[in-house]
Amino acid sequence: MLGKISRRRFVGDAAAVSTLSLVPRLVGAATGGTRRITVLADEEIGTVRPEFHGHFAEHLGSCVYGGLWVGKNSPVPNINGYRRQAVEYLKELGIPVLRWPGGCYADDYHWRDGVGPAESRPKRVNIHWGGYVEDGSFGTHEFIGLCRLIGAEPYLAGNVGSGSPQE
Repeated sequence: MLGKISRRRFVGDAAAVSTLSLVPRLVGAATGGTRRITVLADEEIGTVRPEFHGHFAEHLGSCVYGGLWVGKNSPVPNINGYRRQAVEYLKELGIPVLRWPGGCYADDYHWRDGVGPAESRPKRVNIHWGGYVEDGSFGTHEFIGLCRLIGAEPYLAGNVGSGSPQE
């Protein structure tokens, strides 16, 4: 009988096994004779969908709080709580898709916690980046608002760490 493992461990192990499967090919390619690569820079071979070149907003340090989000009453110039300069720069980048929450923070974030009045949202400890308390003022609603401001398609990352299948 197999023991239980976490989803994070399973995904990590699956990625490692997939990567290791390439080793024989790489080793075999390195032992042969001379190899040549031709780059045809002017030859179009296809189109890459813009959705593949999105970005993510990570709760790392001050990326979100103090970075993208300063709050409506902040002395920092803002548009309804979003740092004005960040909004302007993000618009210039032309980001097609913005994913949030980014990184491992998504494994502990429950999107329903970010809906409704900010003052009634639960506060949470960011266990991944320093253990600081996040006040919940930047939530699901604010993320959608940011996407609208910068013209990006919102991508809500699924919580595969502590979430439920219903989420």
